[in-house]
Amino acid sequence: MRRTRIFTAVLALAAGLLAGTPPALAASAPKATIAADTYSWKNARIDGGGFVPGIVFNRSEKNLAYARTDIGGAYRWQESTRTWTPLLDSVGWSDWGHTGVVSLASDSVDPNKVYAAVGTYTNSWDPGNGAVLRSADRGASWLKTDLPFKLGGNMPGRGMGERLAVDPNKNSVLYLGAPSGKGLWRSTDSGASWSQVTDFPNVGTYVQDATDTSGYASDNQGIVWVTFDESTGSSGSSTKTVYVGVADKDNSVYRSTDAGATWSRLAGQPTGLLAHKGVLDAANGCLYLAYSDKGGPYDGGKGQLWRYATKTGTWTNISPVAEADTYYGFSGLTVDRQHPGTLMATAYSSWWPDTQIFRSTDSGGTWTKAWDYTSYPSRSNRFTMDVSSSPWLTWGANPAPPEQTPKLGWMTESLEIDPFDSARMMYGTGATIYGTDNLTNWDSGSQFTIKPMVRGLEETAVNDLASPPSGGAQLFSALGDIGGFRHTDLTQVPSLMYTSPNFTTTTSLDYAETDPGTVVRVGDLDSGPHVAFSTDNGANWFAGTDPSGVSGGGTVAAAADGSRFVWSPAGTGVQYATGFGTSWSASAGLPAGAIVESDRVDPKTFYGFKSGKLYVSSDGGATFTASAATGLPSGDSVRFKALPGTKGDLWLAGGASDGAYGLWHSTDGGAAFTKLSGVDQADTIGFGKAATGASYQTLYTSAKIGGVRGIFRSTDKGASWTRINDDTHQWGWTGAAITGDPRVYGRVYVSTNGRGVVYGDTAGSSDGGGTDPAPTGACTVTYKITNQWSGGFQADVQLANTGSTAWDGWSLGWSFGDGQKVTQLWNASYAQDGSGVTATNLAWNGKVAAGSSVGFGFTGSWSGSNGRPTAFKVGGQSCTVA
Repeated sequence: MRRTRIFTAVLALAAGLLAGTPPALAASAPKATIAADTYSWKNARIDGGGFVPGIVFNRSEKNLAYARTDIGGAYRWQESTRTWTPLLDSVGWSDWGHTGVVSLASDSVDPNKVYAAVGTYTNSWDPGNGAVLRSADRGASWLKTDLPFKLGGNMPGRGMGERLAVDPNKNSVLYLGAPSGKGLWRSTDSGASWSQVTDFPNVGTYVQDATDTSGYASDNQGIVWVTFDESTGSSGSSTKTVYVGVADKDNSVYRSTDAGATWSRLAGQPTGLLAHKGVLDAANGCLYLAYSDKGGPYDGGKGQLWRYATKTGTWTNISPVAEADTYYGFSGLTVDRQHPGTLMATAYSSWWPDTQIFRSTDSGGTWTKAWDYTSYPSRSNRFTMDVSSSPWLTWGANPAPPEQTPKLGWMTESLEIDPFDSARMMYGTGATIYGTDNLTNWDSGSQFTIKPMVRGLEETAVNDLASPPSGGAQLFSALGDIGGFRHTDLTQVPSLMYTSPNFTTTTSLDYAETDPGTVVRVGDLDSGPHVAFSTDNGANWFAGTDPSGVSGGGTVAAAADGSRFVWSPAGTGVQYATGFGTSWSASAGLPAGAIVESDRVDPKTFYGFKSGKLYVSSDGGATFTASAATGLPSGDSVRFKALPGTKGDLWLAGGASDGAYGLWHSTDGGAAFTKLSGVDQADTIGFGKAATGASYQTLYTSAKIGGVRGIFRSTDKGASWTRINDDTHQWGWTGAAITGDPRVYGRVYVSTNGRGVVYGDTAGSSDGGGTDPAPTGACTVTYKITNQWSGGFQADVQLANTGSTAWDGWSLGWSFGDGQKVTQLWNASYAQDGSGVTATNLAWNGKVAAGSSVGFGFTGSWSGSNGRPTAFKVGGQSCTVA
């Protein structure tokens, strides 16, 4: 389910992520002297797809909540749309590790302030140190303080916490628990600077696996949570009593009663287990603790729940089942702030038959379960599950009882009851955020309904992308952990991931250029075949047969006409087959582990790359011959593709900063390559529909050009480049794959390592690449401010065609009267000149039938006042303001 998550990142690193990292921060690089274009960016909807180890509700403002992910950044809940807004898309290439969020804290004194402790790995996989990001506008913008040590958002123990906490009485004071023996840290200036609390006595001792030479499982998990007793302070003065959880089975909880000046081990505490969570109920004077014998989030075989009376020092074991009867650890601990005697916890590591959720309304005296056995293997559930908004969560499974599909979850380390609404609960799993709005039905004996509450949160690692020129599929994706999807509509969640077979991770895919109904994919699977085929454009799949020795997916290429395939799997050498992989033969002349691609015109021509050499086959992959081309990157951090429609037209991107690095072009089937002098570094290459009047397909790349890292487009065969993203849309590492859309000019699909599939449309783009006519007729605009805070706001705009003629493209203009500035806009492109703003349709939402409407939203800045615009125009036509 989620056990393979770490390997996705490792594969990315092994492919050259570390070697390709620029030595300087993007912010300090010289500015490019290249053109720029205005793009609108959004996700191809999957909704979730990754582990959510933390959900944080603000304790003083209703409906203000955040979620953190292990590799995909942080998000803020938007109540009006019931969606999540990404907050860390501005993280750039050189700081890619800062997309891993190990902890998050929302300031209850000043709800505009939010903090994130970021960093993905504490071992060598992440070359950079961690940082604490601080925001005064709810994550719309950030300031960064670098730390002298690493943080591990994707390390073992990442579900424990929260490691970062704001003093609820004096919000300039924050604490951060560090891993790797780095101790406890404190800030007294709202996160701008940090110093170690040298008097804190224990840096942690627990490691998952001391024999792991990679440093991943052998890292000291350190200090894992900080909890304040707000009743021991007053506004403006530091809270006196602070509790700290440490990854040490014999000494897991420490306390200070003098605002952090001195610390001592809490007397009488349980031993032999790790405290994953420490949640304080100040109203009743109780510190609740959830224990496990392992650090999680995957492992854990025994657990307990305890209650500590803060005034008397009495410890009480409140476990809902005896430890001898557990096969899991406890986590997901939460208290109902409206009814503090009500608390809940999860069996986070109960993989089979399902996770379990426990609930008590008497401070842990008695418990009920989310489900129970009636007569084994039959179950009785207190809940119903509705995954119609994310139907793939069933995994297409039909398990035998007591398993059910969809599952209640797994890796359920984060569970929170809304502090303002006892009926609402959210919890994170290894694949989504689930929630309910009628939780209190639990206590009345009726069922409550669990649904995904994850829209807007996209957390998949993308290995490969393909956009065919015809057929129902707009996009094929190869994803870590959940396999991948066939998107026929980018704005809708697909009904199911690839099945028959269902790879845990899809590593590579391809379609036949002249027969896009033929598709092949390869991937990882614990047992079973590692290759699958489709003859109906990816709608249905059937498994191929593995040659001997295959242990993983590797890369695969389909002949231009779909008549044959070349496969470079993990575990054995390169293979080729005619037909659909029922019998494979070893390819000669191409080293094992080579990257393989097909010519997009000649069905018998294939290419391979390994260790700085390009290889060519003209007999359908049976034999390969090394090209005489020189000067190519010496390592294997390379992506290359053949141009559709022209035999032997190859583009190759990749390299490393200590050697050859850039973009190369060959027009003779790889016999010789020319390096593009204007490209400093390049890591991907893809093709899309040619611009109007252009004779060559549009090129796209994730690259460094003119000293600037970004996503670039060229409509003139690489002679000039346009940066099409901006500093607020960077998404960390984007080096796995890129492709344009062969049917929509300007559209590009970008892979990320944790933010899913991002796609962009240029302002004014359309399926034909031309300019749409201005609409005519009546129009009505509804402008609604959905959220506002000091210095910032969010608004939704609905534009209705109230005339009698359909629109084929639209552009809405208005002026702000109070100096507001748009900072980010979605579902349209925009331009602002002074007070005037113009929002223009994207390629997919330009057609608006009579009587229909279209909407977009944006965030903006304001000062003084934030009045609503009073006049709007579409194509010179004044609109009615609703």
